[in-house]
Amino acid sequence: AEPACDDSQPPLVMAHGFLASGDTWALHAQRFAANGHCADRYLAFDWDSLDRRADHVADLDGVIDGVLAATGAERVDLMGHSAGGGLGYDYLADPGRAAKVAHYVHVGSFPNAAPAGPEGAEPVPTLNIWSPDDAAVEGADIPGAENLSLPGLDHYAVATAPEAFEGLYAFLYGAAPATTDIPAAAPVTVAGQAADLGTNAPAAGARLDVWPVDPLTGQRQGEQPEHTVTVGDDGAWGPLEVTAGTPYEFHVTPAEGGRQVHYYREPFQAPNPLVYLRTLPSGGLAGALLGGVPFANAHSVVVIFSSSQAVLNGRDTLALNGEAMATPELASPEDTLIALFAYDDQADGADGDEIALFAMFPFLNGVDRFIPANPDAAVTAELNGRFLAAPRWPSAADGAIIFVFE
Repeated sequence: AEPACDDSQPPLVMAHGFLASGDTWALHAQRFAANGHCADRYLAFDWDSLDRRADHVADLDGVIDGVLAATGAERVDLMGHSAGGGLGYDYLADPGRAAKVAHYVHVGSFPNAAPAGPEGAEPVPTLNIWSPDDAAVEGADIPGAENLSLPGLDHYAVATAPEAFEGLYAFLYGAAPATTDIPAAAPVTVAGQAADLGTNAPAAGARLDVWPVDPLTGQRQGEQPEHTVTVGDDGAWGPLEVTAGTPYEFHVTPAEGGRQVHYYREPFQAPNPLVYLRTLPSGGLAGALLGGVPFANAHSVVVIFSSSQAVLNGRDTLALNGEAMATPELASPEDTLIALFAYDDQADGADGDEIALFAMFPFLNGVDRFIPANPDAAVTAELNGRFLAAPRWPSAADGAIIFVFE
């Protein structure tokens, strides 16, 4: 019989950073499972990092209260990345809230004068993980905290890398993990959230079709999807069983007639509970950004998303249809590029330069490339030797193509 998983440790609530979602923590969640811990003890807190008026502390408090009630635990552990680290400090400033937290992990976030906790009171035990090579945040040791500096890691890698996991595991549990690898495991089940880019508003009622695809062309295999499900009111979907080693398309059709999205992902080798499918909002700051994208049936709209580290000129190779994209203009280390948008900016059938629309947002960039729509032909992306392909969907009728590299 399979050994039971370990649920003896406090649940860990994990808050992502600016413009991000819970899949920031997908690799760590898989690593905890690989070390024998129960997957349902690791919970992503999704919040709208663009909304400065909302009471995110109260929202986080409600989630933590729910976790405590559901698990029977006395306290949780808390971890925050980047802007999520600021949220963590704000949350722990109140004695009543701090009493609910056993340990706090501050990741790739702003340095502070002291560990997290109420002023004048005993601090919450704090681990500060930072990198001197993080171009987005000027990190530093925090006096009185346990500090782990990881040179060479960018702003996103500091939240996803094996050495970061090793440090946080030892801090939380008092011993090194047995492994930082994510070994292949069967059956492979996937689950996660469908939610708007930036706001993380649930894509309630959306239809999700999951297709195995040809690895060289992205063409769907079979007459029908392998799975068709309706996204829950809270944005949740799954778990769904998929075939290890097979690339998949996750096709999301919003319930209210919004833009479709076609996600093309690298093959899964192990269960992943934090697979996020970002839908395209029509309102707010992110909606304003996307409102400048000319969706038209003459061309495809493509996004390349690197989910575990930035794409940096001089370190990484990125190609769209064979053309190098990790250029000094598009992927300077200072840009901390996570997602690259490529589309026909002027809808003129011609290539151009960087798209100015993205200058106001960190972690995103855009390039003017005419990708003629043709569902029988492929658009390809390659990141550090890993390859994905998709049909060239006409963007007005079929929405956006999103490649996801782990």
